[in-house]
Amino acid sequence: MTDPGTIPAVALAVAAVAAQIAYPLAHGSARDVVTVLVVALLAAACLAHAVAHRGAAWAAGMFVISAGVGFASEVAGTATGYPYGCYAYATDRLGPALFDVPLVVPLAWTAGLYPVWCVATRLTPRPTTRIAAATIGMVGWDLYLDPQMVADGQWTWCHGSGLPGLTHIPLSNYAGWLVVAAVMATALTALDRVTRQPRGGDAVPLALFLWTWLGSALAHTVFLDAPELRWSAVYGFIVMGLLGIPLLLSLLRDRRAHRDLRRRAGTPPDL
Repeated sequence: MTDPGTIPAVALAVAAVAAQIAYPLAHGSARDVVTVLVVALLAAACLAHAVAHRGAAWAAGMFVISAGVGFASEVAGTATGYPYGCYAYATDRLGPALFDVPLVVPLAWTAGLYPVWCVATRLTPRPTTRIAAATIGMVGWDLYLDPQMVADGQWTWCHGSGLPGLTHIPLSNYAGWLVVAAVMATALTALDRVTRQPRGGDAVPLALFLWTWLGSALAHTVFLDAPELRWSAVYGFIVMGLLGIPLLLSLLRDRRAHRDLRRRAGTPPDL
């Protein structure tokens, strides 16, 4: 039975997935609206789940860490070129902006970080390993995000020399993501020490992670037109898969253990 506290997060996650499915069908200004809607719904789903399962204090801290640090890094990045490299956002595409950074962008950091953190937390109890796993997961997420948004013209880079097939995005971008994601994951580790442990399950963020990992690979391969996205499909699938494959194996082990427990108790197995 679904925890009543999880229902808002489930509803918001389903709405976000529906908006993502609509994304390839939208064009021009309609696609910009869908982009903002997707980010807002994903961030709202993450915050709703965090409040229900980790408490309001943890959720507020996570939001400050993800959106706050993310926004600060974007302001520094667009103004100085550090830590990501020289880039600029398109004007009047993603809604209101502050210091040349659209205000929806910090929400994207929240939407990306929370599912990755929940996966990393499930996979390992060791803080240092969890920080490393979350950092890798965030870089994998950006290997989908950056190519897709650049192909859509949401931001542009001053220089290329990036990965094969993605030469329009510099390698400095991924180095910056490594640094910023590691800072966020370290801060979340500290947050975990001073707030209560999660209650209930993480089905919603785990499902969002799997949807992002597998759904983005499919979308970049089949449903989106830019040829460079065939490359990002491979890169994102491999790097996010460093967490995604262990997650699937963990979920499979849990399902088998649940079936064995029910069998020993004489309860009919789930269909």
